[in-house]
Amino acid sequence: MTEKSIAIVAADLDEAERAAETLSGHYDTVSPEGADVIVALGGDGFMLESLHRYMDLGTPIYGMNRGSVGFLMNTYQENGLLERLDQAEASVFYPLRMTTTDKDGNEKDALAINEVSLLRQERRAAKLKISVDGIERMSELVCDGILLATPAGSTAYNLSASGPIIPVGAGVLALTPISAFRPRRWRGALLPGTASVGFEVIDPHVRPVSAVADYTEVRDVSKVQVREDRSVSLTVLFDNEHNLEERIIKEQFQP
Repeated sequence: MTEKSIAIVAADLDEAERAAETLSGHYDTVSPEGADVIVALGGDGFMLESLHRYMDLGTPIYGMNRGSVGFLMNTYQENGLLERLDQAEASVFYPLRMTTTDKDGNEKDALAINEVSLLRQERRAAKLKISVDGIERMSELVCDGILLATPAGSTAYNLSASGPIIPVGAGVLALTPISAFRPRRWRGALLPGTASVGFEVIDPHVRPVSAVADYTEVRDVSKVQVREDRSVSLTVLFDNEHNLEERIIKEQFQP
């Protein structure tokens, strides 16, 4: 067994904080900046937060579920943590880079691990034009919104919007409309992971739209460009009997 130096971080939840105190009494810990592995205690939301917070470190993150939703987390156990870390399997994610231009011409970049979503801001439906790799694919989509999801995010908001679940390593992204009104029968598309997807807001002053990359929201956008950013990689560790690929397959057979 190769012993790893670990850092323990916890969500702002009583259960997560108690687990952090217990584990810190069992194992020697270091700061996240000096760790070989970061152990995150919480739910999927905290895993997403931790991936963003420690993105620049490039350190693998091993989550244990002390929150409500734990799709990206391993089961919580106090004993055998070092052995579990030594045997864990790694899943590597590449985030989406969102580049927005608002109606005043200001630009902003943000990264999304789960999805980039465009959402209407007011009572009027959004009207969007969609292009893929510079080619216009839809001249007008009338909807509440649309999202572009990674395989890691395909079981989150994308699934709730009736989008497809994507196996890890499939090399595709899910483009999923949210309450599409016209064209009424359009249910979205699967795109190559290398695709550059552009959204143009039609009448942004009359029908304002916000763009969201995980935690970053930009309001009153006029154009949004999204592509996978392979210059940034994120590593999540899973117990080998419950790796992420197996979880995604199982999710597709849930009643």
